[in-house]
Amino acid sequence: MTTIFALATPPGRGAIAILRLSGPATPDALEALGAHRLKPRMASLRRLTWNEIVLDEALVLSFPAPHSYTGEDCAELHLHGGRAVVEAVSEALLSLGLAPAEPGEFTRRAFENGRMDLAQAEAVADLIDAETTAQAGQALGQLGGALSRTYEGFRRDLLRALALVEAEIDFPDEEIPDNLARTAGPVLDGLMGDMDAALADADRGRRVRDGYRIVLIGETNAGKSSLFNALVSREAAIVTPIAGTTRDVLDAELVIGGYAVTLSDTAGLRESEDPIEAEGVRRARARAEAADLRLWVRAPGDPEGAAADFARPDDLIVLTKADLGEDTTGSAAGALSVSTTTGPGLGDLHDWIAARLARDLSGGDFPAVTRERHRRRLVEARAAVEAGRRALEVAPEMAGDDLRRAADALARVTGAIGVEDVLGEVFSTFCIGK
Repeated sequence: MTTIFALATPPGRGAIAILRLSGPATPDALEALGAHRLKPRMASLRRLTWNEIVLDEALVLSFPAPHSYTGEDCAELHLHGGRAVVEAVSEALLSLGLAPAEPGEFTRRAFENGRMDLAQAEAVADLIDAETTAQAGQALGQLGGALSRTYEGFRRDLLRALALVEAEIDFPDEEIPDNLARTAGPVLDGLMGDMDAALADADRGRRVRDGYRIVLIGETNAGKSSLFNALVSREAAIVTPIAGTTRDVLDAELVIGGYAVTLSDTAGLRESEDPIEAEGVRRARARAEAADLRLWVRAPGDPEGAAADFARPDDLIVLTKADLGEDTTGSAAGALSVSTTTGPGLGDLHDWIAARLARDLSGGDFPAVTRERHRRRLVEARAAVEAGRRALEVAPEMAGDDLRRAADALARVTGAIGVEDVLGEVFSTFCIGK
């Protein structure tokens, strides 16, 4: 097994730079650099040398196997953060036969050595990428095993049903109850109900991790771009009195109520002979179809127009240009009035969106899906359970294959089996040093 090393802190000038080592040659490498008599998991100040040249005065920590992040002999060198120091120590490690780590290689070794399952390994990457408290909270829950426990619960129910089926098949001459296999039916019915609930809630984890998609839709000159700029607190979109100024979809990332949001400004919805504007309208409709929330922007007194047939019951109507003093009474039930020029109503809109995010994204149970890979496996397992349930009523001996297929699909989420085809996909997203 090759011993690897990598910089675990951002490259460039800094106060501290941390080099991580993992593998069987770690203790010898530390000795060769002059880091002698280290106590496990205690920081020790050591003068690092190589070829009789002092490299640095560093804090050194040793983590003997198996009680380390990767399960192997590991160490950390807390160096002064100058580039020359880091390069000198790295050159010494290369001379000692250590190899630079690939992206995600430390976490991959932790998975391969049983220190975490695949879902927990994915959570490490999500935690590194987290930019909001909600993303960090979800990643920490998954790292703590919340998602893995959900799938283990599914798999436990499935194996209980499978045991009932196989008991009748494998021991026909034993004194077991008649039609034992069919008693697995209620277990499978309950399991399918739990899986259906998990799939119905599948978007919640994705929305927290990837961002909640809010799209502004409406007629031309309704004030969408002005509202977009007000919500993102900068002049991101061009605003003019000319109808059809916005031609393409414009996105901005922001945080509302602790949740990541992707806000999209779109072209005004109207019929147009201009092929460029027509394409912008097509893109606006496509983006709005995929939105988690749509803000239907209208100026007071404007007819519903082309957007009317596109509205959904849970859209929020936002009446703009409140500073003009136009009467909005009866314009739209439940609508919010705002002025992007003078500010009234923007705070209420922000609070409304934050409450909507909390309603849609917070929940009592940890989501069973935080990545598309999880959803695909859960769909596959649900279909196999349903097939097994049907077979149970006709030929119980046929149900076993379907239930084993479902168990395999669930086990692939945590990496209990068949992981080689997804390891590259999972760990390619990691940064070097983790």
